[in-house]
Amino acid sequence: MYLGGQPVILLREGTERTTGRDAQKSNLMAAIAIADTVKSSLGPKGQDKLLIDSTGDLTVTNDGATILKELEVAHPVGKFLVDLAKTQDSEVGDGTTSVVIIAGELLRRANDLIDQNIHPSIIVDGYAKAYQKSLEILDKISKVITLNDTQYLLQIAQTAMSSKLIAGSKNILAPIAVNAIRTIYDQERKIADIDLIKVEKKKGKSIAETELIRGVVLDKDFVHPKMEKVIKNARIALIDCALEIEKTEITAKIHITAPDQMQRFKDQEYSMLQRMADLVKASGCNVIFTQKGIDDNVQNMLAKDGIAAVRRVKKSDMEKLSLATNAKIITKLEHLTSDTLGKSGKVEEKMVGDDKMVFVTECATPKSATILIRGGSELVVDETERAMHDALCILRTTLRDMKIIPGGGAVEIEITKDLRAWAKEIPNAREKMAVDKFIEAMECIPKILAENGGMDPITKLGEMRTAHDKGQQYMGINLVDSKVDDMSSIGVWESTIAKRQAIHSATEAAQMILRIDDVIAAKDLGKGGGKGKPPKHSEDMDSD
Repeated sequence: MYLGGQPVILLREGTERTTGRDAQKSNLMAAIAIADTVKSSLGPKGQDKLLIDSTGDLTVTNDGATILKELEVAHPVGKFLVDLAKTQDSEVGDGTTSVVIIAGELLRRANDLIDQNIHPSIIVDGYAKAYQKSLEILDKISKVITLNDTQYLLQIAQTAMSSKLIAGSKNILAPIAVNAIRTIYDQERKIADIDLIKVEKKKGKSIAETELIRGVVLDKDFVHPKMEKVIKNARIALIDCALEIEKTEITAKIHITAPDQMQRFKDQEYSMLQRMADLVKASGCNVIFTQKGIDDNVQNMLAKDGIAAVRRVKKSDMEKLSLATNAKIITKLEHLTSDTLGKSGKVEEKMVGDDKMVFVTECATPKSATILIRGGSELVVDETERAMHDALCILRTTLRDMKIIPGGGAVEIEITKDLRAWAKEIPNAREKMAVDKFIEAMECIPKILAENGGMDPITKLGEMRTAHDKGQQYMGINLVDSKVDDMSSIGVWESTIAKRQAIHSATEAAQMILRIDDVIAAKDLGKGGGKGKPPKHSEDMDSD
């Protein structure tokens, strides 16, 4: 920078600065490159990616969030899109690939407009208006369902799983996801907290062996070999204290001068342990779970009294046990009474694969559940877990507003049809150009679905437009039969909230990136191995 012919140094030596069109071009190209990376993985016929991390571990998946998470993206805008996919995954659990693709296409079209000397602010305003209109169209074509509409819930779960590696097993896994959500659904608050669903993975057998347990499964075993392996009509105690003599926080020494003093010391310790066992027995329980340890002597005493015990249970699992059995978690043994006990029809230790696990089942009114995932390899088990997570998240999201929309690109075509009619009324020619580009970007989803399914995208896009012009708003891409079909008849449904969130996040990201015209990089940027943070912006687009 020069002032009065003299150079003015504003930045530290070594700092890199890119301004104007060069900065915009760099940002747009980075975002488009990220979108192109995941584009081929969209939909049931999408291709898988083989990801190899720095330690050599392999991941085979077409889950957008997983792919982007494993990429070591250096460009700050690229990192922002990676964070965008993570947000979509955590918020709604589905649409991670779509949100990145739409954002990339919006920026690709914006780049064309900038080449025509259309100012980014005009593009941002046009995108904002088109986005708001899209929300109105979404609400218009949404279908309202209830918790008892099992068929629709199953179809939503199956649609979420159909693009995964284990899509062939979606008919087995979808009912498990639906039943798990129903088990933990809070009727009064109208929410489904999927943190109450525990997922355990064990390699071995096939995906068909995956099961839902209306209770809790622990990757633990009973502490003593002589304890009963199956306990019927279990009376369960949950203890957040140790059944052993814990070491003092302050170092202490005991001086023993005679052998009988040692014996009295040991007797006193044993007496204390016996008291612990007696308190447990007096409560009337026959199964205990504790977060802490259990002394060997106490283990023997409990085994003789017919009480099974599991130690070092995680706090989160203790809370799930409490919700499943209605037991109260007590912090002092003196507070353990029959009133604090929970109940279940059966507690059983059994072998699953090469490991022992404890099953707490046949609970009267369980408010937590466990999904035990099986598979022939680690890759299959991990991908099944990702598919199950997506299904559970999309079901949870759907139950928030009980609204669904057709999949297969039908929604995007319906949105673009109505946007075209609405755009004719926009007086500002340049703003209308931005809206037209928004329409083109939205059509990328059905177009890419057709491409990934081996079809001619132009032909299928034309067929869909014709059908929607005739009022057939559920017509989308049938990737099984490679034709344009009624999505409601083949059961392809998505969550309205998930689609709204995807369009919202993609538009917001595109707007933010378009506003950037100056990139200043410190000389030590990228050192230290940090992953970096997404850029912040003070003027967020109005949310819906």
